[in-house]
Amino acid sequence: MTRQALHEGWTLRAVPGPQVPAAIAGRAVPATVPGCVHTDLLAAGLIPDPYLDDNEKGLAWIGRTDWVYETTFDHQPGGDERVDLVCAGLDTVATLTLNGAEVGRAENMHRGHRFDVRSRLVVGSNTLAVRFDSAYRYAEAQRDRLGDRPNAYPEPFPFIRKMACNFGWDWGPTLVTAGIWQEIGLHAWSTARLAVVRPLVTVEAGDGRVELHVEVERVGDAPLAVRATVAGVTAEASIPAGERTAVLTLTVRDPALWWPRGYGEQPLHPLEVTLHDADAFPLDTWTRRIGFRSVRLDTTPDAHGTPFALHVNDTPVFVRGVNWIPDDAFPTRITRDRLAHRFRQAADANVNLLRVWGGGRYESDDFYDLADEAGLLVQQDFLFACAAYPEEEPLGAEVAAEAAEQVVRLASHASLVLWTGNNENIWGWHDWDWQEPLAGRSWGRGYYLDLLPRIVGELDPTRPYWPGSPWSGSEQIHPNDPAHGTTHIWDVWNTDDYTKYREYVPRFVAEFGYQAPPAYATLRRALSDDPLAPDSPGMAHHQKAIDGDAKLRRGLDAHLPAPADFDDWHWLTQLNQARAIQLAVEHFRSHRDVCAGTIVWQLNDCWPVTSWSAVDGDGRRKPLWYALRRAYADRLLTVQPRAGGLALVAVNDGPVPWRAGASVTRLTLAGEPRAKTTLELDVAAYARIELALPAELARPEEARRELLVAEAGDTAGRALWFFAEDRDAHWPAAGYDASVEPVDGGQRVRVTARTVLRDVTLFPDRLDPATEVDDALVTLLPGETATFTVSTGVPLDPAALTTRPVLRCVNDTVAD
Repeated sequence: MTRQALHEGWTLRAVPGPQVPAAIAGRAVPATVPGCVHTDLLAAGLIPDPYLDDNEKGLAWIGRTDWVYETTFDHQPGGDERVDLVCAGLDTVATLTLNGAEVGRAENMHRGHRFDVRSRLVVGSNTLAVRFDSAYRYAEAQRDRLGDRPNAYPEPFPFIRKMACNFGWDWGPTLVTAGIWQEIGLHAWSTARLAVVRPLVTVEAGDGRVELHVEVERVGDAPLAVRATVAGVTAEASIPAGERTAVLTLTVRDPALWWPRGYGEQPLHPLEVTLHDADAFPLDTWTRRIGFRSVRLDTTPDAHGTPFALHVNDTPVFVRGVNWIPDDAFPTRITRDRLAHRFRQAADANVNLLRVWGGGRYESDDFYDLADEAGLLVQQDFLFACAAYPEEEPLGAEVAAEAAEQVVRLASHASLVLWTGNNENIWGWHDWDWQEPLAGRSWGRGYYLDLLPRIVGELDPTRPYWPGSPWSGSEQIHPNDPAHGTTHIWDVWNTDDYTKYREYVPRFVAEFGYQAPPAYATLRRALSDDPLAPDSPGMAHHQKAIDGDAKLRRGLDAHLPAPADFDDWHWLTQLNQARAIQLAVEHFRSHRDVCAGTIVWQLNDCWPVTSWSAVDGDGRRKPLWYALRRAYADRLLTVQPRAGGLALVAVNDGPVPWRAGASVTRLTLAGEPRAKTTLELDVAAYARIELALPAELARPEEARRELLVAEAGDTAGRALWFFAEDRDAHWPAAGYDASVEPVDGGQRVRVTARTVLRDVTLFPDRLDPATEVDDALVTLLPGETATFTVSTGVPLDPAALTTRPVLRCVNDTVAD
């Protein structure tokens, strides 16, 4: 058995058409495989960077053009009975020819293909070509044949099995790609090969159990044997002549369990599978790392409705999650190191779950391997989002094949804990005026409530399946009912102030979010606007949400002073995003007896854009990231409004009880105490307590000049409660002393408050795009000091580092 990668020597050319620019027509350019047309044309200097300014608009012709990739390679026959051309991923409508003869076709980005090409190979030089027909033309032809379907965007993505967000989204560019986007090569083999290896890993009565399902592909009927080994345990099974399947069971006594981060360690064990012929000659091998853990979803109705509570190893896990979108519009630019960095950003923000959203892709093996190692749970959507999807052929068969392939590929990963049928499509059918235009045509229900649960039940019964996000658990209950199953909360961003989050006590909130622009350095790299303004051309192009700027302004008007210039607008919109999500997360966690999890929309971006992300398209952390780190901390102290007053809520998502004394003080903005109480916290592991505050604390004498401060030692962050919005508070002009000193790897900034300083934040990327700061959104009372460490490879000007617009606080925009 041999494998030969075919990644070298490729060229790319456009099939002639009136839309192809003259500079590109007739040219063959070097191509990178794996890759895509856009990145090849960009590398050749034939198109501008689509992420800059409004260059995206001038590149729409690429998605409406047919493209041909071609290479030559040497082949020397080795006597193998089969030689397969193996394509891990073709994007999307592909015809493959070898030495001028067609050898295969594909029309699904989300699955692999294998074609027997032995009879078409010649000794010596061979020519392989892959033609990609326009994804637009294919999808529009299917739409015209099957009848249009309702869709959140005026694009035909439901009619092709391709990454939906390639066609644009309310945070993403319209860049319809084509190309050999995953590995391609020749696989030469004889007798038999391992076609499917599917380990079902469970824990029963403390013992780890691997039920290993093996399927082989043969070129003969000889008897075979398969052997598997994990954690020192070995099992063997024979596959009689003519048979193709075997099931092996391996039992590992009392293994160390795999846990989500924050709940324990993540031991992983190599599982090795070998296929032999009757003479014990090895024919094929397969290796993965597995973790022993159990997972179940508790949806047993209770007094509050229908819960949605994830249990790992019979321990309930409060989900502190973020939604994940493709980290680049061009997936081959996403390296393992880049994913590892993004995962560290998630873990450092105290995240324990990533939801892979249904408008993107099934992520790379690196993604799930890293999640296994980091203890980051993964909720995996099947790839349907925000549209009615036809169920007719050929799409129905493609969906079934894609789902089966991906379930088998991912079933071995301990981090994967939940399959979800779609994003918002069942909700869309109920509430988005779909039913009349559908006129009885298929829209995806058969996928979500029949096909996909059958595939998961057959191929991966070890983990739960949920038909949609959101989904109530029953077709008799509205799919987005907060009292049942999972819910998405989008009225806050679209129509209501973010304080409305407090009106919801959902069982599990799988999407909610608030927008802000990316970091200043990201904007300056991506945009040539001079000057920058909220509505300058580049800013406007990189705001994809409907009425996005008006919604940002509505949010500012409700809470913050009016911005005087772009610097104020940039700072205050980022602050407002952080405030909105921190308020929501703290509120939901304060009701953890009812609410079992939150998944913030969204962790990351795929390009530089104003969006709901905590980490922008250049990988820079927005203020939201720091707010999320606080709101998702293992120990959370928060002041919450309750019937008749205020309460101090202490949430403990750690494994040991939290016992501490807490003080709550009502102060003036000048730092003068007006009232104080002390409370004793005794919070069990993975629990919360709620303590009502006395009236003299909850009722200020001068709402615009007072706040509450709650503290419980160094193991939890300080909780603050302001009685007035920032726009109404009687803030003093910001007064502080600042010093800067060099330290290893950067500079240390100390800020000592002479007046109250609300949400002190440094933006050192304005001085050097490569910098980062360790903390943000720090509120100081008079006389208090905060220390910030700025990571930088070059010394930054101390005066610039400690003044506007680099150092900001709320009350540098107003004075009493």
